[in-house]
Amino acid sequence: MELRQLRYFLAVAEELHFGRAAEKLHMSQPPLTVQIRRLEKELGSELFDRSTRRVSLTPMGESFQKRVKAVLDDLEDAVAEINDVGSGRRGRLRVGFVSSASYTVIPEAVRRFRELQPRVDLVLRPLTSGEQAEELFEGGLDLGLIRDPEPAPGLRLEPLLTEALVAVIPERHPLASHHEVVPDELAQEGMILFPYRLMPGFVAQVLRIFTPGRIPHVVQQAIHQETVVGLVAAGLGISILPESISRFQTTGVVIRPITTSPKTSLLIAQAGRPAPAAAEFVACLHDAVVAAAT
Repeated sequence: MELRQLRYFLAVAEELHFGRAAEKLHMSQPPLTVQIRRLEKELGSELFDRSTRRVSLTPMGESFQKRVKAVLDDLEDAVAEINDVGSGRRGRLRVGFVSSASYTVIPEAVRRFRELQPRVDLVLRPLTSGEQAEELFEGGLDLGLIRDPEPAPGLRLEPLLTEALVAVIPERHPLASHHEVVPDELAQEGMILFPYRLMPGFVAQVLRIFTPGRIPHVVQQAIHQETVVGLVAAGLGISILPESISRFQTTGVVIRPITTSPKTSLLIAQAGRPAPAAAEFVACLHDAVVAAAT
C-alpha cells in the first residue's frame, strides 16, 4: 500500500466522482481508476459501489475513509511540525546564564523571544560559566551567557555586553566613604569571590586588577551574586562584581568605582550544531542590550 493510493482514495471518497477526483489530483481518470482497483484488491474489499450511475462508498469504504483522513491529517501535522522545528518556530531552546545576566539582558531578551516565538519551549538555567561550558560540550545546553570565558577549542564565543567592574563594600567600612577606590586599598581587605573552577575567566579578570604580590586574601567563596552581596552586607569582606549589581538593591553595602576602570564582558557561547531557534534568541539578546542603552 502506497501513500499516494490513500490520497487517491480520499479524493474519490470526497468527490464521489472519478472524473472530478482526477481533475483535483491533476491526473487523468484511467490511472486513478487503476490505482483504486489495486488498493481494493490489496485490502480484499470493495471501497466504492459502482453499480449505479452515482459512485458511493460501501460500508467498508466509509470506515476506511475516516481512518485514512485521520492518518493523512496526522501526517500533515507531523510534516508541519518538523518544518517548524527546523526553522526554529517550534521545539525547545535550552539557555544557560550567569546570575549577573538576570540584571541586564535576560528579562528583556526573554520577553522579546516569547513574543516572536510563542511555540518554542524556552528553558532557562542559572549556571556558572564553568558549568555552562560543560553543559554546552555535553549537549545539555544550546546556548550560554558566560562571563569572561577563557578560550576553549570548540566553544564559539560572541561578545554581547561589556561593563565596569566595581567594588562592593560594607556600608560601615572605612572605604565606603570614598568616592572611588584604588586596587591597593582593596588588596588589604578580605575578599569574597566565586570559586575559580566555576568562574575561571571572571576570577582571573578580577585578580588582574591587582599588582602581583598584592592579591587580596579570599575569605569566603560563593556561587551567586546575591549570596556574595549578602555576605558583604554581613561584614565578612569586600567583593568585586559587574556594575549591573547596582540594580540589585541590598541594604548594608555600597557600590564604588575602581580607579583603574577594569572591565568585564558577557559573551554568548555555543558548541556543536546550532539549535534552530538559537539565532533568533541571540538577536533578542543584542536587541535587549540596545534597548537598555537607550
